[in-house]
Amino acid sequence: MTSGKVYLIGAGPGDPGLVTVRARELIERADVIVYDYLANPALLDWAKADAEKLYVGKQSGMHSIPQDEIEELLVDRARKGLQVVRLKGGDPFVFGRGGEEVSELQIDKIPFEIVPGVTAALAAAAYAGIPLSHRDFSSSITFLTGHENPDKQTLSIDFSKYGKIGGTLCLYMGLGQLPRILKELKAGGLSGQMPVGIIQWATLSRQKSVYGTVDSILGDLERSGIGTPAMIIIGEVVAQRTKTEWFEGRPLFGKRIVVTRAREQAGQLSQLLSAQGAEVIELPFISVQQHFDEKLVSEVFAGIAVYEWIIFTSANGVKHFFDLFYKAYDDIRCLGPMRIAAVGAATAREIHKHKLKVDLIPRKANADALAEELIQNEGVESVQILVVTGNQNRESLVQRLESDEGRAIVDTLPLYKTSKTNLSQHPAAERFRQEGADAVLFTSASTVKSFVDQHAALVLASDARRPVFGSIGPLTTKTLQELKLPVAFESTEASLDHFVVETIAYLAKP
Repeated sequence: MTSGKVYLIGAGPGDPGLVTVRARELIERADVIVYDYLANPALLDWAKADAEKLYVGKQSGMHSIPQDEIEELLVDRARKGLQVVRLKGGDPFVFGRGGEEVSELQIDKIPFEIVPGVTAALAAAAYAGIPLSHRDFSSSITFLTGHENPDKQTLSIDFSKYGKIGGTLCLYMGLGQLPRILKELKAGGLSGQMPVGIIQWATLSRQKSVYGTVDSILGDLERSGIGTPAMIIIGEVVAQRTKTEWFEGRPLFGKRIVVTRAREQAGQLSQLLSAQGAEVIELPFISVQQHFDEKLVSEVFAGIAVYEWIIFTSANGVKHFFDLFYKAYDDIRCLGPMRIAAVGAATAREIHKHKLKVDLIPRKANADALAEELIQNEGVESVQILVVTGNQNRESLVQRLESDEGRAIVDTLPLYKTSKTNLSQHPAAERFRQEGADAVLFTSASTVKSFVDQHAALVLASDARRPVFGSIGPLTTKTLQELKLPVAFESTEASLDHFVVETIAYLAKP
């Protein structure tokens, strides 16, 4: 049998944006992914649906799978001809036991490739604004570990030697041994006034940092509540950290926000919130799936050129419409000379991807406003209109266009269905139950209804944060109010950008 191959990949410090292009390519085509505790689970979203995902993470005092069994696992899957990705936090060759795994692969004659990653010291320093080297203060950088081997009861490193060498000391996995390490460093000549920085969960939205001196840091650490995983940086460069906290100083830093959109749609809102520092929990209260009547689609496409207007009520409708359209036609001109309307800016952006001009976007992103502008400004009497929508279609839009006021000839083309999801066993739901959030953002009436239906499965722990509720617009607000949920804030415009602005404005209040 042809042997597979093992790829030892550095998963970086946590932020998926810091993973290399090569790493992502390999994750996307892997048959098996073996990942550690410090490898961000979000990286698994890039994997194939049928990829085998095996968690072998180790935490302090908790070893899920012994190292030799991990190595046997890699060999076994590769011998079956599979492409195996071994995801290791940071860089696989910096205190990551990558060397041991490569040795085993060589013994068993398993082909392998090593993909470097951003190691924790580099990332923690950058995200805390600490220059690891500085012409005036440090011309050397030393990486040390305070946790060499879980089977050892003592440390073999003589830290007193490093009290004399100067430069910057970067200490991995040293929190548990910190009192002893500091004592030995001082015994070796390190000043008690030497600056120290400790950064927990570097590069993630839950990053926390504390600063002090060799003499004060243990007390500072205890008061801060910081725990593992954490990087310890010791040296004069710590005092040279940037005065502007470019990462921890972002407006939503430290805020935990729930995004309720369907998984397929959540990405853009999550990215906007994360860019402002928020810790995002994606709870897909609804799912959106392609669903249509083949006969109806065939009939509509056969006579597509007769319509004078086509109205898209959502970005989902745009995606599914053109997926089907390009299967029927290979030329966009087959749409004919129709004009195009979109219910809002997000829908219009999806249309623009097809190099098509949107002729009408209402000032308010809702169906009533769209109908009003079509009737009052365009005139639709006896005009043939196609409305592309989902199973929860815009009855009010169609009724208004067909009413005595509009007198349009309207055909409706449902192309997808929106359904409620069951989140009772969803990992993100469990996290929400245990930790809570600062805000839950609702982007549609259907997400509100699903949230209420599943409320019994989302009861918060006694010490969890109690969130406020934010609404993207009037229709969503109306549903929240009808279901007796208090609305803390509403977006001034029904767009994701404005929704984020309103979220910042509300959560930034003292």
